[in-house]
Amino acid sequence: MGLAEIRARIAQAEAAAGRPAGCVTLIAVSKTQPADRVDDVLAQGQRVFGENYVQEAQARWTDRRARHPDVALHMIGPLQSNKARLAAGFFDAIHSLDRPSLARRLAQLGDETGALPALFVQVNTGAEPQKAGVLPDQADAFVAECRRMGLPLAGAMCIPPDADDPVRHFRLLRALAERNGLAGLSMGMSADFERAIAEGATHVRVGSAIFGAREARAQA
Repeated sequence: MGLAEIRARIAQAEAAAGRPAGCVTLIAVSKTQPADRVDDVLAQGQRVFGENYVQEAQARWTDRRARHPDVALHMIGPLQSNKARLAAGFFDAIHSLDRPSLARRLAQLGDETGALPALFVQVNTGAEPQKAGVLPDQADAFVAECRRMGLPLAGAMCIPPDADDPVRHFRLLRALAERNGLAGLSMGMSADFERAIAEGATHVRVGSAIFGAREARAQA
């Protein structure tokens, strides 16, 4: 499909939803993609990328960001507390703030360094036991706790269950964000990003539709 077509479809979805042009940030999910595909998308002007693993992202992006200092990196995978310092120093945004222990660790790092990436609270909208994320009935209290710690909350993120209609999950996340004053909605992937935009997504995470099928932990 490719980057140009995805950008065109995002623009069409924004217009169809009556939203301003350019209001949705495309995160090109480069995790596990081979170097030539990443470089091709970079050459086409894409500057926001998503990664799952801290060390893999460092290997892939340290030199590339030296050449392209306008690249923004978003961590979209689960974050272990013992990797929080590395992630906070390397990423521009973290979309997987999902538990009190990680919140406390990030708050500690914020106190030490005076700065943190933008943070999205990950909500397990389908209450799936195998997935990370705050359960919906605990999310309001978690957001309030994060704010008491002074964390820079930018929004909320979800990954709907594969077998469900994603729209109901997008609407659940939007309602949660609205009642908690969270501006960002990180939702929608290759198969459903247009429906996510119709429901208010501000960030969509698209990988395979841009890069093609992933390869297993490709080299940077």
